[in-house]
Amino acid sequence: MKTIYEKSSIKSFAFFTTLILLTIAANSCEDKCKVEQSYNYYEPVYTTTAEIRAAVKTITPQEINEPGKIYIKDNWLFLNEVGKGIHVIDNSTPASPVEKTFINIPGNYDLSVKGNILYADSYIDLLAIDISDVQNIKVVKRLEGIFSRYNSLGFAPDAEKGIVTEWALKEKVNIDDSGCRALAYQQWGGVYYDRGIALMASSTFSSKAAVAPNNATGKGGSMSRFTIEGDHLYLLDNGNLQAVDIKVTSEPKALTKAYINWDIETVFPYNGNLFLGSQSGMYIFSLSDPANPKQLSLYSHVRQCDPVVVEGDLAYVTLRSGTTCQGFSNQLEVIDVKDLKNPVLLKTYQMTNPHGLGIDNKTLFICDGDDGLKVFDASDYQTISANQLAHYKNINTYDVIPYNNIAIMTGKDGIYQFDYADVKNIKLISTLQIIRKQ
Repeated sequence: MKTIYEKSSIKSFAFFTTLILLTIAANSCEDKCKVEQSYNYYEPVYTTTAEIRAAVKTITPQEINEPGKIYIKDNWLFLNEVGKGIHVIDNSTPASPVEKTFINIPGNYDLSVKGNILYADSYIDLLAIDISDVQNIKVVKRLEGIFSRYNSLGFAPDAEKGIVTEWALKEKVNIDDSGCRALAYQQWGGVYYDRGIALMASSTFSSKAAVAPNNATGKGGSMSRFTIEGDHLYLLDNGNLQAVDIKVTSEPKALTKAYINWDIETVFPYNGNLFLGSQSGMYIFSLSDPANPKQLSLYSHVRQCDPVVVEGDLAYVTLRSGTTCQGFSNQLEVIDVKDLKNPVLLKTYQMTNPHGLGIDNKTLFICDGDDGLKVFDASDYQTISANQLAHYKNINTYDVIPYNNIAIMTGKDGIYQFDYADVKNIKLISTLQIIRKQ
């Protein structure tokens, strides 16, 4: 494995780079190549790293507009506001959650907590934040540049200017003087890298997406890219699995970074192992040497989005269709992981469009997209669909954490909490409304 101080290529976008170089080389010529095509031109908006780092602070509670990852620690609920920071919510009374403050963190998408230290990404940095007093947080450590990138397009055109934090749409342009290079890019979809990005007028582009990327610990959802196991924090970054030593919580130390595959998306810890969900399968890693996770096996499936949770000898995986995942199946898979080196598919159940999921003492929660939250008795893996305990329809669902008889679920319109102390009488006890800006 390579340490983070070793130079490594950005493998998840190697296919872009390779294709570009090959096509440019193949098409190099002295003659002018005319391209009579109208493009939408997007220009990068930069923010200096100094500005980004100075912006980390607590501010008054903010409206929940675009919720991302959720995390539970003791009586606190931490809710990521995609790309902007973290809502800190007092959840000591789940029926009446109270928003206490907002931690402003530019470029934040994931988080984990151990003790009084919250770990959060901020574009290319990892922050260790003391939250002993949530109203007066303090950044106690910053691992600068630990993440390979926070730009889904693969690179910043001019990294010396800072980090690309937005792509601004300019007037439509005609690229008719760029030579063979423009034609090379046309061959793989019309994207043209120069001082910005040009896409064919018929193409769609999300500027937001283009910048994204234990007892003492809390619990994250199944869609998380961060997780804590023992004295180590594990991070998924651009196809890599990173290990960070957090034995001294306020002094995280980057250890190793190993490339797994470009499509790894989620990580779930269980009994000293890591289960990684990817678009092509489920990876199982042993943490017998915590600083150097060792791959034990890969359970492969057709290309889908793939979060995973584990309880006992069974792993539960949801596969869903979608433009990002380019798959066509929507289903729940139950996998025997008793032999971690040889996971075996036991049963498949059809779903509508499942996203995150959670399990607690054989009670299985599935966020089935627009088909709502579904709760099942999974005592017998062969009859899960026949043992549905509840179905909350007419809500769009994303991820769920079952924790101490309270299931906390994020959806398109709010944060929902359900009391499942009596699984035969599950009750919705509170909702935090999401106010979407127009």
